Amino acid sequence: MMEIDIAVVGAGFGGLGAAIQLQRAGFTNFLVFDRSDDVGGTWRDNTYPGCACDVPSHLYSFSFAPNPYWSDTFSGQQEIWDYLRGCVDRFGVRPRLRLRHELRRADWDSRRGRWRLDTSGGAYLARVLICATGPLSEPAVPDLPGLDDFTGTVFHSARWRHDHDLTGRRVAVIGTGASAVQFVPRIQPVVARLTLFQRTPAWVMSRRSRRITRLEQTLFRRLPATQRAARAGVYLAREALAVGFLHPTVSRLAARRSLRKLRHEVADPGLRATLTPDYAIGCKRVLLSDDYWPALTRGNVDVVSAGISRIAADGLVTADGAYHPADTIILGTGFRVTDPPVASRIHGRGGRTLAEAWTPSMRAYRGTGVAGFPNLFFLLGPNTGLGHTSVVLMVEAQLRLILAALRHQRATGVPAIEPTAEAQRRWTERVDRRMRGTVWQSGCASWYLDASGHNTTIWPGYATGYRWRLRRFRPADHQAVEIGGADRDLERSDAV
Repeated sequence: MMEIDIAVVGAGFGGLGAAIQLQRAGFTNFLVFDRSDDVGGTWRDNTYPGCACDVPSHLYSFSFAPNPYWSDTFSGQQEIWDYLRGCVDRFGVRPRLRLRHELRRADWDSRRGRWRLDTSGGAYLARVLICATGPLSEPAVPDLPGLDDFTGTVFHSARWRHDHDLTGRRVAVIGTGASAVQFVPRIQPVVARLTLFQRTPAWVMSRRSRRITRLEQTLFRRLPATQRAARAGVYLAREALAVGFLHPTVSRLAARRSLRKLRHEVADPGLRATLTPDYAIGCKRVLLSDDYWPALTRGNVDVVSAGISRIAADGLVTADGAYHPADTIILGTGFRVTDPPVASRIHGRGGRTLAEAWTPSMRAYRGTGVAGFPNLFFLLGPNTGLGHTSVVLMVEAQLRLILAALRHQRATGVPAIEPTAEAQRRWTERVDRRMRGTVWQSGCASWYLDASGHNTTIWPGYATGYRWRLRRFRPADHQAVEIGGADRDLERSDAV
C-alpha cells in the first residue's frame, strides 16, 4: 500500500487548482486521483451540443493562470477543457495525476492517523484528503415509472450519446435547466419532432457574448496588466449582480427585462404564457440564452407543462392522459448536488459516513471542513455555490485556507485537525441567518434545496465576503485529533 502525504480526489477546476497551489507552496508529496482517463471534470464530461459557460471567460479561470487567447467572452466547453489540460503541463503537475483511479471508499484510520483509500487503481494511505469531486459531477436521473422499459435510446445530457444520430428522430427532452437551454436550440433544426417537458419555466436573460478580437488577444499577451484590468472589471460587474439575489425587490428590473425579451421572441400568447415564470427571478438559476425561446416557437417543437405520469415503450404519458410518441429521451435533469454519492464513501472517526453526518442537510465549516472528519477538506462544499459570478473565486479562497491549515500543522507538529462542532454550528447558523430574506428563500422549488427544503448549495452573499472570511486559518475553531488517543482543543493562538 503506497503512502503519501496528501490525496486529492477529482481533477477538475478544484483538483487541478489544489495540485498547482500545493506544488507552488512546497507540498510536493501528493497525488491527484480521478475516475476518468483525462482531467477536466465537468468540462470533460459535458460534451452536449452548445455546451458553454455562463460566466465570462476572464473570470472563469484561475487568477494565477490567465489565458490571453480566449476566443469568446463566454467560453465553450472545448476551450475550457483545453485550458484545464494546458494548466496541467504549464505547471508541471502531470506526474502527480493518477487517472482511472476512482475513489471507492475512504476510511479514517485513527490508529495511524491516515486516510485509507480504496481506489479502482489500488490502495493508498494519505494523511490529508482533499475532496474536489465538484457539485456537478453525478447526473441526477429521475425515478420515472417505466423508464427501464423504454425501447428507444435514453441518455443524460452529461453523458451525451454522440453515436446516436438525432436526425429525423422524435426526441423528448425532460428538463428546462442550464443544459437544456443550450442543447435544445442546437438539436431542434435536425430532429423531426422535439417535445420539451417543462416542470417550471425558467427566467432567461440575454447572453451578450461576443468574439474576442485578435487585437485584444495580442494586447492581453504582451501587456498582462490589461487582462488583469479586464478581469477586475468583470469581477466588479458580476459582484454588483448579487444585489438582486440578496434583496429581491431590486431584481424586479431584471424580471421586466426578461419578460420584455420573452414578448419579443415568442409571439404566440399561449406559448408565451406557458414560458412565463410565476416565481421571483433568481429563486431558480437564471439562464442566459439568445436562441432558446426562439427555438421553442419552431413548427417541430411542442412544450408540455403537464407532469409525466409514466414512460411507455415508445413514448411518454402525461398526467392529463396525453400520449407523446418518442424514440429518444434526453434527460436534462441536472445533478445530485445536495446528496453527492461521494459522501457515502467517506468514513470519518468512529466509522460514521459523511452521508450520515449530512443527514438531513449538508453542513461544513466555511464550506471546507467537517467536524468528525480529521484532515478532510472540501472544495466547493456546502454553501459555496454562486448565482452571480465564478465559483473559481470560491475554489481559490478555499485553497488559501487549506494551505494555511497545512502550514499551521507543519509549524506546530499537529498531525491531524478538524473543525470543532461548535465552530461548525456557528458558521452554519450564520449562513442560515444570511439566507433569510434572499431570493433563494422566496418559495420556489429548485436544485439549490435539499430534501428537507434547506438551501445547502448557495453562498448567501458576495464572493468578496466569502473570500474575506477565509483569508486566514483560525486555530481556535479547530481541535487536534491525537493519533490513537482522545481529541483535544487546539490552543488559542494567532491565526496563520
